[in-house]
Amino acid sequence: MENEDKREMRLQRLLWVLSAATFLIFFQAYMVAPLIPRLSELFGVSSQRIGLIVPAYMIPYGVSTLFYGLFSDRVGRWRIMHDSLIAFLVLTALTATSQTASQMILWRLLAGLGASGVVPLALALIGDLFPYERRGRPLGWLFGAMAGGMAFGSTLGVILEPIVGWRTLFVGVAVIGACLVVFLIPYSSLFPAASSGPVQSTQQVFAGYRSLLAVGRGLRTYSYVFLNSIFHSGVYTWLGLYFVRRYSLGEIGIGLALLGYGVPGFLFGPIIGRAADRYGRRWMVPMGLGIAAIGGCLTLPP
Repeated sequence: MENEDKREMRLQRLLWVLSAATFLIFFQAYMVAPLIPRLSELFGVSSQRIGLIVPAYMIPYGVSTLFYGLFSDRVGRWRIMHDSLIAFLVLTALTATSQTASQMILWRLLAGLGASGVVPLALALIGDLFPYERRGRPLGWLFGAMAGGMAFGSTLGVILEPIVGWRTLFVGVAVIGACLVVFLIPYSSLFPAASSGPVQSTQQVFAGYRSLLAVGRGLRTYSYVFLNSIFHSGVYTWLGLYFVRRYSLGEIGIGLALLGYGVPGFLFGPIIGRAADRYGRRWMVPMGLGIAAIGGCLTLPP
């Protein structure tokens, strides 16, 4: 019983570290979104061009997640997550050296490629360590951390930038990322070892994705995820610029508006996860998308 209690405590602490890493990655991803008007002036480019710093990060991030699972099967989840977190902090620090908009877009693209092994493997690790009927709460922690990272990144980034400068923001995130690497090391033994059996080829992996999409439930689920990602990326990339042009909000006003958008997910993520464990997942996802759609429609001009 004592050993079981110790394991549960270690799992909980690992979940906290993974949630912190998830929070930080999404914090970095979206802390620049409200700064698009400001960065447009600093680099002397259009808002549309500097706005590419968000999709330049998120698109490579999304594409490369398809391959990190395959790599982790071959070399182990710990090595991929550790190396991905290292790449994230190094490339985030290098973003602070940008002298032009093109350089910043390039560093953001590389950072998206490097960081994309952390959160997907954290989700896979939840599946490895927790039985299905208990996964809602830990998944709620991770998804709450995503929402919190987006919300607080958008808010604190724009509040702190006039005080410390945008370059210091990136360096600060990199330093915190280095601390998280240190905190994660004691829990490396909880990560499953690399598969000793035959490993799927890339062709087999994509065949598996095709088979999932051929099933109605799989297609529906992936469609939900796809639409949700479009919604969130659109909100955090362009809503701030919309508020500037329509309501003449300043940068702090933009940050506070986005904070109000993300905080509910941050606070209620674990609660929603518990509800999914208790009542089932079938209606939770479409209900969330429906509420998001209603909120989006309410922001449309009268």
